[in-house]
Amino acid sequence: MPYASALTIAGSDSGGGAGIQADLKAFSALGVYGSSAITAITAQNTRGVFAVEPVSPQTVSAQISAVLDDIQPGAIKIGMLASPEIVAAVAVAIADYDGPVVLDPVMVAKSGDALLSEDAEAALVEMLIPRAHVLTPNLPEAARLLGRAPARDAEETVGQGLALLDFGAQAVVMKGGHADGPTCIDRLVTASGVTTMEQPRLATRNTHGTGCTLSSAIAAELAKGAGVAAAVQRAQAWLHGAIRAADRLDIGSGHGPVHHFHEVWP
Repeated sequence: MPYASALTIAGSDSGGGAGIQADLKAFSALGVYGSSAITAITAQNTRGVFAVEPVSPQTVSAQISAVLDDIQPGAIKIGMLASPEIVAAVAVAIADYDGPVVLDPVMVAKSGDALLSEDAEAALVEMLIPRAHVLTPNLPEAARLLGRAPARDAEETVGQGLALLDFGAQAVVMKGGHADGPTCIDRLVTASGVTTMEQPRLATRNTHGTGCTLSSAIAAELAKGAGVAAAVQRAQAWLHGAIRAADRLDIGSGHGPVHHFHEVWP
């Protein structure tokens, strides 16, 4: 039986903790073959982002077409897109793809550096959110997409998730990592209801790439044939293990990466 495969469309992180590198690690850790289309080159480490150079939209499109024409991935994860031209190129390139798409609306790095221009946000809402089977914003990203203040409680979180469904996404994972409290609560919001996933909040600064990693883990599970609810629940539980093991890596002096291979490495 062949292995499942997934495609990530995202920016490159030279520090290896987020972006394309985190996506491919998550795919591999979960038993899925990963292919990639790089949208931007970033110079970054655990302390910050020092340069961003977008790839031409034509080259982004050519990468996606090359993969779809041959490898035919079972799911696509979309991350950092940088510019409205790249958003448009991706939308056109995947127009005929009929598998599940996981969209992580990457706007700001863990360090606080902007990774998506304001005009690209509007293009994302118009061209790609309606294409998403699963949208995975954190609370600040959801608020920014909606032009609201970040959700302060469960009611507002669910309300913003429902508002994002109105943009055309089939399901929204409202990630609770930016909220306060002893637990981290993610909520899967769909037209049929809300599924709440809760994990103890872990005391670590090594959380670089958590958003990229969660969305790519969801895509990996979808590529293996899981339904949306099962894929999100499995990915969230696996990510919690990767965060719990992050301090074992001891990478860098800032926000270090999660441990994608916590179930594999001794």
